[in-house]
Amino acid sequence: MLPGFFLRTPERRVTLMTAPALSSPRPARPHGAASPTSDFTTLAHRVQALGLMRRRYGYYAGKLSLLIGLVASCAGAAAWLGDSWLQLVVAVALALVLTQLAFLGHDAAHRQIFVSGRRNDAASLLIATGLVGISYGWWRSKHGRHHAHPNTVGSDPDIDLPAVAFTPEQAEERRYGWTRWLARHQGAFFFPLLVLEGLSLHLSGFRRLLGRAPVERRALELSLLTLRMGGYVALLFWALPPDKAAAFLALQLAVFGFYLGAAFAPNHIGMPLVARGLRLDFLRRQVLMSRDVAGGRVLATLMGGLNYQIEHHLFPSMARPFLRQAQPLVAAYCAELSIPYARPGLWRSYGQVTRYLNQVGRRGQDPFLCPLVASRRSL
Repeated sequence: MLPGFFLRTPERRVTLMTAPALSSPRPARPHGAASPTSDFTTLAHRVQALGLMRRRYGYYAGKLSLLIGLVASCAGAAAWLGDSWLQLVVAVALALVLTQLAFLGHDAAHRQIFVSGRRNDAASLLIATGLVGISYGWWRSKHGRHHAHPNTVGSDPDIDLPAVAFTPEQAEERRYGWTRWLARHQGAFFFPLLVLEGLSLHLSGFRRLLGRAPVERRALELSLLTLRMGGYVALLFWALPPDKAAAFLALQLAVFGFYLGAAFAPNHIGMPLVARGLRLDFLRRQVLMSRDVAGGRVLATLMGGLNYQIEHHLFPSMARPFLRQAQPLVAAYCAELSIPYARPGLWRSYGQVTRYLNQVGRRGQDPFLCPLVASRRSL
């Protein structure tokens, strides 16, 4: 889901789920198959046996070196161009590179780079906060809750946003004026709104660090974030005329937010929403609520490995290059257990996101009850 889009709304309790991708109950378990409590353990053993939980230091060292080199190249190009509107091309390039760095910070936060947790924390702090300008402490708290309870109403912060209605109840609360109109057309407006995601991420970090909620290394993070954002803005307005500096900043933030949001959007939107307190075993909770995006190496690079969302949720600390190798293994195992496994193409997944948001916004009063989820309420 999105890494952070505006502010959270008050907690709500919902008992109905929408799940167009799961329209029929799960078939009975084959005779002799493992029980739900051991299903994930069996898969984990298979993954371990193939060596897919090893570290990939060379891969990440090369990736980080390349991205830092590209940031330096953007700075050099900006200095060479001087007072020119071609600086906007540099702004777009810088936004793309910063998004790739954000993916790298995401990997470090999930302990994918180093064996040592402290080294991963340090890497994510330097990359996410120091280079990209996103508070690592704020993001880790929010994203950790999402991974523990994907698409769970009242527990997953990624489906509790004021800008978008993810449940029929949220849509019903937008009954009057522009909020009702926006909810009914939210599918069309969702992707254009992503241009604000970059600004939202930067502000959310400051808001958390300046608030009362506990944050590890608050002083260090606040110093890094202030130096990164304040220094960046000051440098832009020192090097360029005010109009070009403002245009550069606005375009860079818009492209950064849209790119990052578009990479996260297909992950969970339109997959089943579950009521808080519903008991599902770990394997099904992660697989049924997530969506992979089919594609090759180029797509995986562009999406920072997030197109392997199911595998990432099952094995958050798996190094990014191994997600591609784990995908057919996980898909085959899910087929073995008759667990629905979603893997549409990129454009089809975006279509599913848009249709789902429109369905909730326009017909929230008549939600679809997922038979699979309903059948597991008694567990």
